[in-house]
Amino acid sequence: MAKNKSSSEEIVKALLGHLGIKDPFEIEETDEAVNVVINSDDPGLIIGHHGDTLDSLQLVLSLMVAKKFGEFKRVNVEVGDYKKNRSDYLRSLALDSKEKAISERKEIYLPNLKPWERREVHMHLADDPEVISESIGEGKERTLVIKQRQ
Repeated sequence: MAKNKSSSEEIVKALLGHLGIKDPFEIEETDEAVNVVINSDDPGLIIGHHGDTLDSLQLVLSLMVAKKFGEFKRVNVEVGDYKKNRSDYLRSLALDSKEKAISERKEIYLPNLKPWERREVHMHLADDPEVISESIGEGKERTLVIKQRQ
């Protein structure tokens, strides 16, 4: 794993360098993922509009790591606590939507969530005995639905 970490660090350093990002970063590698924390004075530049630049950076890094090691490994990049704060918001959204689904006895639709955001909401509600969550639709039209269990 130490050799993999060293190689992953080289990949991250090279890509960030090509992008002109000189900020320091820390890296932690597990069997499932490579976690990168970038300590930036200008996190918005790396995060981009609604996290789009950050998502693209993660995708490119994931592809580079997969090519290097011959297997896919998720790369998670955290900058300025963006994903932590977004995850906290999604937890709150999941609980509020659950309460609304129960009190109003109707399905609650959450459109426009990114795949990782839908996954977060599903995980928050996975073991809930009162509601279920499911994703419907395809592509950019994919929507998360929260409804009462029958």
